[in-house]
Amino acid sequence: MPHRLPQPKAQVHMPVLNRIADFTDQMTAWRRHLHQNPELGFECHQTAAFVAKRLAEFGVDEIHQGIGKTGVVAIINGQGDGPTIGLRADMDALPMDEITGAEWASTVAGKMHACGHDGHTTMLLGAAKYLAETRNFSGRVALIFQPAEENGGGADIMVQEGIMDRFDIGRVFAMHNSPDQPEGSFHTAIGPIMAAVDTFEVYVQGRGGHGAMPHLTNDPIVAAVAVVNSVQTISSRNHYSGDDLVVSVTQIHTGSADNIVPDTAYICGTVRTFDPQVRDMVKRRISQICEGQAQAYDLQIRLDYQQGYPATVNDADQAGFAIATAQEVAGADQVDPDTSRHMGAEDFSYMLNARPGCYLFLGQGEGPGLHHPAFDFNDAVAPVGASFFARLVERAQPRG
Repeated sequence: MPHRLPQPKAQVHMPVLNRIADFTDQMTAWRRHLHQNPELGFECHQTAAFVAKRLAEFGVDEIHQGIGKTGVVAIINGQGDGPTIGLRADMDALPMDEITGAEWASTVAGKMHACGHDGHTTMLLGAAKYLAETRNFSGRVALIFQPAEENGGGADIMVQEGIMDRFDIGRVFAMHNSPDQPEGSFHTAIGPIMAAVDTFEVYVQGRGGHGAMPHLTNDPIVAAVAVVNSVQTISSRNHYSGDDLVVSVTQIHTGSADNIVPDTAYICGTVRTFDPQVRDMVKRRISQICEGQAQAYDLQIRLDYQQGYPATVNDADQAGFAIATAQEVAGADQVDPDTSRHMGAEDFSYMLNARPGCYLFLGQGEGPGLHHPAFDFNDAVAPVGASFFARLVERAQPRG
């Protein structure tokens, strides 16, 4: 999930809960172990086992494994009756080689934690250890450790398997680290914060032949170029320029030699939107473009349009509550309550569609960006994230 928020770089003081500060070294060890042992998608078996073992050591009240294939949900009971608040962390890594050179670098070829999910899991484990010890809250907290955020929609699967109703979760929160943001700062917004993501694939079937005799062919390359050029007009001619929309063609594959007109061409691209009506409009226009160009060039064009993660939309009340909690933890001057929404996508959107909640970003200071082979989560911000999660629970569901 690549995203970079344009904010000034700075180092800030990061107040954390004293008890969480006491086991900062443990959190660093957990994070680096996870970093050395990355797993992809739904195959987070070792990661889930590590999480469950730590949770058992903390003395949580319930541990439920195998939800969403390798997801884990743990319950900590507070003191007295009350609602259940959900806290989510993603666990999966990315299919790429690491070049950090760190002592704790990935030991698995072709896999690395280049998006910081090892840090997200660690922050939620830190909050779990604190909450299980102190239980300075009423009701319950549901700790959601989710696989397959990068690809597969693990959040959607866990929601479909009924975690919100099964554990009576009333509201839900999550956060993501943000490179190049001041260390320990928070960034969020009321309403849409991350885009919906769709993928389109266009298959052009023509009739090939000799490059010196194109009149005897139905050239798929000319038709493919026409499709690409027309698709680029959707943002500029079918959409209000003041609203957010991205339509990008990212692949064209065709041909094999300089003197051969090929039979086929392939086009692929991505669409990023916030408004469901705009999302539907783009799908409709791409379909119309493909149909029109098929007629114009007398060949066949097939569109495969796949709707992916929906937009991530923060509930107004829960975002306001999260902002106030972040200001308590980091200081008001280190919390941006109206950050620019951006075009990356996040499957936590499925959980926000099921329950009100909020998604935030936690600055981790200067360094390589997300999904870069030199990226590494900043262990210094893990206690800040854990403190935020813990205070969120204590403020949402105070004892008495």
